[in-house]
Amino acid sequence: MLFHSFSSQKERREYGGSDFIEFQCCKLKRGTSIKKIISAAHIEHWKTNSLYLSGDNMDDFLFLYSDIFNKGIYNNGKSGSVDLFGINYYPPELEKAIVKRLQERNSEDDRILTDWLMTADEHNGLYILGV
Repeated sequence: MLFHSFSSQKERREYGGSDFIEFQCCKLKRGTSIKKIISAAHIEHWKTNSLYLSGDNMDDFLFLYSDIFNKGIYNNGKSGSVDLFGINYYPPELEKAIVKRLQERNSEDDRILTDWLMTADEHNGLYILGV
């Protein structure tokens, strides 16, 4: 299993320290400028409601998901393939396309990601926050 959730930061640290990619829902209001959304100053890391990928599984993730998590918006405003060492933001319309692709493939890890996205509170897209 690639994806993990933790009930506390203590549990996460005991599992694997700080070597994680964090999947986090953007809680900024819809209509917030893209400049603010991708600004590191407005992103808080290590949320307990986030989903995590161990740094040990980065290569597996890229192999399995790079074709799905493309077109993310980087901190510099450009977009492209997922950057596992930086900020990647996927606005709601891209997130919907991601969920559709995950549902079509329907592996166990795909279901974990889809379920997490579908049960997340109201949000404004998705972040993948690199190590």
